[in-house]
Amino acid sequence: MVSHLLEHFSAQLDQLKQQGNFRQFTTNIQQDRYIQINDRRMLNLASNDYLGLNSDLQLREQFFDETSNEQRWMSSTSSRLLTGNFPEYEQLEASLSLAFHGRSTLLFNSGYHMNIGILPALADSKTLILADKLIHASMIDGIRLSTAKYVRYRHNDLVHLTQLLQKYHDDEAYDRIIVVTESIFSMDGDETDLAELVRIKKQFSKVMLYVDEAHAIGVRGEQGLGCAEQYGVIEDIDLLVGTFGKAIASVGGYLICHAIIRDYLVNAMRPLIFSTAQPPICMAWTNFIFQKVLNLNSQRQHLQQLSTYLQQTVINQGFDCPSSSHIVPVIIGESTKTVAKAKALQDAGFYIMPVRPPTVPQNSSRLRISLTAQIKQSELEQLVTLL
Repeated sequence: MVSHLLEHFSAQLDQLKQQGNFRQFTTNIQQDRYIQINDRRMLNLASNDYLGLNSDLQLREQFFDETSNEQRWMSSTSSRLLTGNFPEYEQLEASLSLAFHGRSTLLFNSGYHMNIGILPALADSKTLILADKLIHASMIDGIRLSTAKYVRYRHNDLVHLTQLLQKYHDDEAYDRIIVVTESIFSMDGDETDLAELVRIKKQFSKVMLYVDEAHAIGVRGEQGLGCAEQYGVIEDIDLLVGTFGKAIASVGGYLICHAIIRDYLVNAMRPLIFSTAQPPICMAWTNFIFQKVLNLNSQRQHLQQLSTYLQQTVINQGFDCPSSSHIVPVIIGESTKTVAKAKALQDAGFYIMPVRPPTVPQNSSRLRISLTAQIKQSELEQLVTLL
């Protein structure tokens, strides 16, 4: 018997089920590039382990062989401003700063944590935020938590962005304008023209750029430093953020910025000040993996080749596919049809997840194929015959 206090929530869940948008956790076992669910072993095409490092047992063995018990701190027990600033934090920040041309680095507990903290700390009532229409939910939440006015520009439409900058730049109500975007977008797999974005920014003195490289770090650029490295604009992006939970096979987020911004956030960013810091062993593992990533250019090239093949094949089969990256959506439209197609592919041995509203707009439900460097082209050819 459902109590009257729960009736509202029960009705909402029933509605989600009828729409094909009901979600629940799935128990799974992962090994190598495969995932096992309910005794069914499938090729994992839903993972963000883009370089295959998370499933590499030899890397884990090497890390623990090189890390003594004295260094295996499993909790920081406090925020970094109290007693949580272990040497592992400073070592990782130094490694990132060295790689990113000497710029300052600040670490966060997660990418979500990062995105809901930086913007509220930096953006006040004298700030205007211009955000791409399709930015991640964490950045939207960060904008909403700030006191800044915000305007959304059409997805990847830099002409529209320029028009908004021309409209608002000389408005005395704003001391600064922060343009917020991703480099590679998580649902469409398309990307922002960072070189053009930087060129536009340089025309307006009040503008700061906030670029999230969550899906680009590790897989783009000569050293895997993301699209900012690929297009030679590392120094031109004021707030260059990313996560370790995808290609870097760890957990947490990072910001590459000017030293003044770093110091300001240490004093003003509430999620940073009031959260227990991550376990030092996580920082040590991230640093260990990051050093490996800098030299994995062959894996990046293989991933790019797979991505190009799948993008072209999906388009040739008549599907809408906006991707230019390793995230390749097959847009079907209706949620129930998308869920049914995903189940059929899973039955055939390919673990592909349906993505439905509210993650994506209504009537744009899709199969989201997430490629990793462990996948073989022959496996994709088998998949394509089933699409």
